[in-house]
Amino acid sequence: MKDVLDRVDADREESVRRLEEFLRIPSISTDAERAGDVRRAADYLAGVFRESGVKKVEVLPTKGHPIVLAEHLEDPSAPTLLVYGHYDVQPIANRAEWKSDPFTPEIRDGKIWARGATDDKGQLLTHVLAAKAHLDARGRLPLNVKFLIEGEEEIGSEHLDGFVRENRERLACDAIAISDTAMYSPEIPSICTGLRGIAYTEFTIRCATSDLHSGSFGGAVDNPALVLAHLISGLKDEKTGRVLIEGFYDGIIEPTQDERDRWAELPTPDAKYLEMTGVPALYGEQPYPVLERIWSRPSLDVNGIWGGFTGKGSMTVLPARASAKVSMRLVPGQSPKDVAKKLEAHLQKHLPKTAVLERFEDLHGGQPWVAELDHPAVQAAFRAVEQGFGKKPVPSREGGSIP
Repeated sequence: MKDVLDRVDADREESVRRLEEFLRIPSISTDAERAGDVRRAADYLAGVFRESGVKKVEVLPTKGHPIVLAEHLEDPSAPTLLVYGHYDVQPIANRAEWKSDPFTPEIRDGKIWARGATDDKGQLLTHVLAAKAHLDARGRLPLNVKFLIEGEEEIGSEHLDGFVRENRERLACDAIAISDTAMYSPEIPSICTGLRGIAYTEFTIRCATSDLHSGSFGGAVDNPALVLAHLISGLKDEKTGRVLIEGFYDGIIEPTQDERDRWAELPTPDAKYLEMTGVPALYGEQPYPVLERIWSRPSLDVNGIWGGFTGKGSMTVLPARASAKVSMRLVPGQSPKDVAKKLEAHLQKHLPKTAVLERFEDLHGGQPWVAELDHPAVQAAFRAVEQGFGKKPVPSREGGSIP
């Protein structure tokens, strides 16, 4: 591998330049006005694949943003690795919290700061440039490699499932590599061997058929914002953090004792999380430690809540409707559709007679996943990371979800 690693070192400056160019493209998939930029990011990535020597590169349309599919097949008898990633990025929620422009990469303390640097443009580009280093140094790859890079991960990968089903044979592989998760720490290398799934919902509570004057009807007609607040407060036990939806925990598969023991050996992240988030205290399901709560326990969060008058000044409205977005992170043994149905049933059961559940939408979902730690591909990944870091990696999990 020395020749390949020497090539990586020699190309370092050029690799950083490519990443910075990639990061400058504001490929925000949630913003329809950025559709041209999303397409530009796909085309840029396809260009990097071609310049790297990858044999077949296509930018394929979907009903949404395009998918970049690249293939470098060396030998039909060799194993095939599929690399998944995404070139779209999250929107900028609060520009004032950024120390530099999100789409003007800046190197500080040896790190590149920009939107997408670690989610997921930086990681996916390492796979592309690793292939380039192999091809430049040896003229071939040690196995067959396929790259599936989408542009809708940040909006639920709406068209990925259909694309995969339509291209099932073409995407056939022996293993999948995804670099869209975190290393436990700079000093402790890790490999993510599990992901939580997700069920994302939105619903509306209605009382009256139209907004009313609170002076004329307040005290006679119920307020959907208060009804919604009551329903949401009843989704969790305030003291234990346990989700109170009937059947929510049914069938979940616990981590092995070996996994729990290895996680317990890791430095506790509590102080780090307090510093990162600025919260006065951590919160979650008891009696589980923080890592277990994030890695192997399901959770529920309110992602948004609105209703009534929210503009400047005052308006004494009694709103007709109030809405919320609620997502649930899932673990093996749970299914997105089943959990969404259980939430809907819970809301219906606890809804007062003064209100109706006017709308309930299951917006999108993703299955939880856990790797087989003794699988040859997983073992190969552990050996590779140990060679690169000089330490045995820890099997970790991720609280987030990947399609």
